[in-house]
Amino acid sequence: MKKLLYNLVIFIIYNLIFYVFTITLWGEYAFPFLKPNINYKIGSYGHMYTRLKEIKQIDSIDILFLGSSHTYRGFDNRIFKKEGFTSFNLGSSAQTPIQTLTLLERYLDKIHPKSIIFEVNPLTFSSDGVESSLDLIANDTNDLYSYEMALKVNHIRTYNTLLYALHKDLFHLNQSYIEPIKKVKDKYIHGGFVESEIAYYNKPSKQNKQKIIISKKQIEAFEKCLAKIKERNIKLILVYAPMTHNLYTSYSNNKYFDEKMKSYSEYYNFNEIMNLNDSLDFYDAHHLNQNGVRIFNKKLIEILNDKQIIKSKF
Repeated sequence: MKKLLYNLVIFIIYNLIFYVFTITLWGEYAFPFLKPNINYKIGSYGHMYTRLKEIKQIDSIDILFLGSSHTYRGFDNRIFKKEGFTSFNLGSSAQTPIQTLTLLERYLDKIHPKSIIFEVNPLTFSSDGVESSLDLIANDTNDLYSYEMALKVNHIRTYNTLLYALHKDLFHLNQSYIEPIKKVKDKYIHGGFVESEIAYYNKPSKQNKQKIIISKKQIEAFEKCLAKIKERNIKLILVYAPMTHNLYTSYSNNKYFDEKMKSYSEYYNFNEIMNLNDSLDFYDAHHLNQNGVRIFNKKLIEILNDKQIIKSKF
């Protein structure tokens, strides 16, 4: 019996080593179409590599922004700076609460924000979190929190990409990488914001109705994020950033989402507060263009000042 167990353990260890070795070689040398379950893209869409490199130099700030691309494309650090706020934008593409929790574990106690503006959106609460997990694995140094994140996401692409990333981190193969500040129509702005060249949304026909369904694992991660923030007595504001009226009204149960978010903290749905123009203030169904960003940010700062949630220094 002991011999059987011993052989079984040796067999498992051998196969694990072989699997990691195979994933590394396959990820390094196979053609992209042959490795659909290894998706390692350093410096990919959204400037996450530069953002995570910059945050390591941050010591203390007034406002930390968290959330998806609505965050890093929606909260312009320069506008907040003009009002006397220091800030950092820790948004990332398709970031779900599972990835937000990983980022908070790594950086919250390092950057000491006085307040947090957490962008909440139905899509991130219904997502499986795979896309954002791959973005984070490729663009940050991986640690225990990466493995915890992978287990929560529980997808073969996340597992394989994390295993492949091990040799990149172990041998410091990304040390010489420098991400361009300007990529096609996007420009990285100091503090984490990404500014897009001005463009306008060509409004399509009315979208089909869809229902907001919140994933259990995402709401659990979200609640852990909030608990971590509140433990440190950091002011927390939840913000539903503007999307086009066309997209917003396609959700059949917006009231349900609003009530859910209100039960957690101070919450503002800017799709109800503001009346932006789909054609003039957005460049696609989800994202504000720079004109829309200015209008949105100024309105947010006005609300924060009026309610004395976060007070302007000027």
